[in-house]
Amino acid sequence: LPTPNASPRIDALPKPLTQTLPDLSAIARGYASEQQSAEGMAKGPSLFVFASLGMPEATLARLVDQAAQARALIVLRGLAGGSLRDTVARVQKLIGTRQVSIQIDPQAFDRYAIQRVPAFVLARNGERPEACASGACPPPTDFVSTSGDVSLDYALEHMRRAAPAVQREAGVFLGRLKR
Repeated sequence: LPTPNASPRIDALPKPLTQTLPDLSAIARGYASEQQSAEGMAKGPSLFVFASLGMPEATLARLVDQAAQARALIVLRGLAGGSLRDTVARVQKLIGTRQVSIQIDPQAFDRYAIQRVPAFVLARNGERPEACASGACPPPTDFVSTSGDVSLDYALEHMRRAAPAVQREAGVFLGRLKR
């Protein structure tokens, strides 16, 4: 046991593998460019697929495949079993080699009044407002939604019929699915 008044041995601490310090300005520039590209993505329509890792694997696999094709964002309410490690493992297994974005955003469920999954939201201007508690929920005229265990193209066709004002926006994503 060390004596109570003993000083720590600083020379015994592990040494970094490299002596070069990180370039903080390069990190800041990278962060700024990511922010700008995220802001650029917010222009134009956005398609959100609300899902749960508790859904059947076949349904999740179909939605991930279609979301990758349509360049839609999959939104989850929370973590699988409350574990980030389990959630990451499940998501990685589910995605495989597909290029798809998955985000955990419980506030988005409130923002778009999602009660059950799968649900699909087509936001006309792609904005992602703050939490509804701040009074910034999108007005119902800025998005259209539907839910049910259906394919993404079926949901988009339904949106086109139900809300003719979004025909052009839905057509963008339908075009991506038909390639």
